[in-house]
Amino acid sequence: MHDLALRLRRLPPSCGPVRLIGIDGHAGSGKSTFAGQLADALGGAPVLRLDDIASHDELFDWTDRLLAQVIKPLSQGRTARYAPYDWRDRRFGPDRSLPPAPVVLVEGVGAGRRALRPHLAHLLWMELPHEEAWTRGRNRDGEEQREFWAGWVEAERRHFADDPSRPFADLLVRQCEKGYKVSPGPVGMAGPDREITHGDGPSAMC
Repeated sequence: MHDLALRLRRLPPSCGPVRLIGIDGHAGSGKSTFAGQLADALGGAPVLRLDDIASHDELFDWTDRLLAQVIKPLSQGRTARYAPYDWRDRRFGPDRSLPPAPVVLVEGVGAGRRALRPHLAHLLWMELPHEEAWTRGRNRDGEEQREFWAGWVEAERRHFADDPSRPFADLLVRQCEKGYKVSPGPVGMAGPDREITHGDGPSAMC
C-alpha cells in the first residue's frame, strides 16, 4: 500500500491541482475498505464516496451533479461542496466540503465512467467477478436490502454494458488473504500489438 501511495503522489495533477484517483468495481468488491486503507497510506487523503452522490432516483444518472458540484470547483483549485444522500431517510443532507488536496480518491461504482476519465490521474479497478462481488454485498447488507439489491444488480449490468470502466483501468487491485495485489490494468498492458478487450470480466492474467 505504501508503494502504491508513493506512485500516486508522483502522478501529475489531473483536475486543477488535484490528482484525482478513481476506484471502481462491482458493488460488494471491497472498494470502500480499500479506499480507506489507501487514504491512510496517503496521509489522510480525502475520499469522495459515490454512494453519497447517487440516490434511489438516480442510481447512475448523477454525472451532471458530480461535475458541477465537485469536479468543476476542484479543477479551479476551490473547495467543492456537495450534499450527501441519506439512503435510509431518502433525502440529501447538509453540504459537505471536499478540499483540493494533492490526492483525492473517488470511490464507487461508476468512478471510471467516460465522463470522469478525463479528470482522473489514475483509474483503479477492484478485480472481483460480479457474481462474487454481488453475493458479498447481499450478505453484508442483509435481508432488509434484498429488494434494493434486485434492482441494483440490473441497473449495474446496464451501466457497465453501456459505459464499462475496467477496459480503461490503469491498475487492477485484487484482495488477498493479507493485503492487496496490484497489477497493470488493460490500459497499462495495451501496446501496438495488443488489443484492449471491452468488458468487465476477469483478465487473462488472473
